[in-house]
Amino acid sequence: MSSKKSPSSPSSAAGGNRSAIVADDCLPSTSGYSCSSKKLSSSSSSSSQESSKSSIITNVDKVSTPVEPTPSKWISLNVGGKVFTTTLSTLLNKEPGSMLARMFAQEDAMCPSDKDSQGAYLIDRSSQYFEPILNYLRHGQLIFDGHLSPEGILEEAKFFGIEGLIPQLESLVQQQQAANMEDLPLTRRDVISALIKTSHMTELRFQGVNLAGADLRKLDLRHINFKYACLQRCNLSLANLNYCCLERADLSFANLEGAQLLSVKGLCANMEGANLQGCNFEDPSGVRSNLEGVNLKGACLENSNMAGVNLRVANLRNANLKNCNLRAAVLAGADLERCNLSGSDLQEANLRGANFKDAQLELMLTPLHMSQAIR
Repeated sequence: MSSKKSPSSPSSAAGGNRSAIVADDCLPSTSGYSCSSKKLSSSSSSSSQESSKSSIITNVDKVSTPVEPTPSKWISLNVGGKVFTTTLSTLLNKEPGSMLARMFAQEDAMCPSDKDSQGAYLIDRSSQYFEPILNYLRHGQLIFDGHLSPEGILEEAKFFGIEGLIPQLESLVQQQQAANMEDLPLTRRDVISALIKTSHMTELRFQGVNLAGADLRKLDLRHINFKYACLQRCNLSLANLNYCCLERADLSFANLEGAQLLSVKGLCANMEGANLQGCNFEDPSGVRSNLEGVNLKGACLENSNMAGVNLRVANLRNANLKNCNLRAAVLAGADLERCNLSGSDLQEANLRGANFKDAQLELMLTPLHMSQAIR
């Protein structure tokens, strides 16, 4: 009996095809089925395309994203009407705790001041004292012009909180105050204290001292050495200056009215504009007061007793010598231009080489002789 092969049904064929496809696609392995290279390559290519697309999108996003602007590196400050331009790093780096640094530090809550029409920050302080502080923040050195006061810079440094600069400025202020104390003129109290402590047998030495403007009226100043001393505008009225040394002393515009000046040594002293009205220069012992080369320009010596005084080559321009006793005085080579000698006594005075241009010689007590001028 022969057996007939039954034709394969479509479902079975299809199933066979499916199994064949499965067999082609997935091969048995020890761990199961492994996918074919076709399938893997297609999947990997698709994934690579997707990743490339995503990377392109990411790059596009990076390029198109706008960058936030950084703060300006340059800052303008309008201090007391003067504009200073500096960098942000200058204000922040040197003194980070200062008011200027806190104004522009991003992490600080302190708000900057208002701005002017040009965009500069307004600060109501002195510009001339602020400039040395700004230069200190730039290079770390305190440099300022001589006309500026260290005290003014110190106040600005304290205001702006520049702590590194304050000790240096305080030291400068102390040095300046000490120097000013040394230059201060002596007072009446200082002179009286020195007189009390010094024996009358000892010569008091005030050589080169500063007594400008001191009130020394009616004091007994005999035998004191005032050589090179500064006695400008000093009040020496009715003072006793007998036998004093006034050589090259500065007595310009001083008041010596009624002072006793017996036998003084005043070579080349400066008495310009001084008031010597009613002074007494005549020593009964016959010792002459020596004022050779003295500057008495514009001085007033009215009614003074100047008998025998040595005024050789003295400058007496525009001086007032009315009613003076100049008997036997030495005026050789003196400049008496426009000098008022009205009513004065010039008997036996030495006038050789003196300049009498435009001098007033009215009401002279004794006549002048040519022999006095050619002696």
